[in-house]
Amino acid sequence: MNALTITIRDAETGPVLGLAGDLDYDQAPRLRQALEALTLRPGQRLVMDLSRIRFCDSSGITVLIVARNLAVAAGADMALAGVPDNTLRILRIVGLDQVFPLHPDVATALADGPADPS
Repeated sequence: MNALTITIRDAETGPVLGLAGDLDYDQAPRLRQALEALTLRPGQRLVMDLSRIRFCDSSGITVLIVARNLAVAAGADMALAGVPDNTLRILRIVGLDQVFPLHPDVATALADGPADPS
């Protein structure tokens, strides 16, 4: 088991959360707490950098959905960046690749920017 490391930085378009380690049953509550502490404003984009995630189970997928729901409730949107192949496979199997905007890296997710609120 690799403990989850969460880094948060502000970008022009909104917060960027960098995750490293395992996003599993033991670690997902920590991410949920970090998400609930964020202040998202309408029109922002929450970017979650998963490029350093080693393992993601169903609890991790659930907290990604929670993150999206928090963003939508705030009038913001959300994108995933650098999703590892094993996690991307899971997202595709359950159809969440149709729900989350997926980007190869954080720079691309930030360049794409949030959806136009109009």
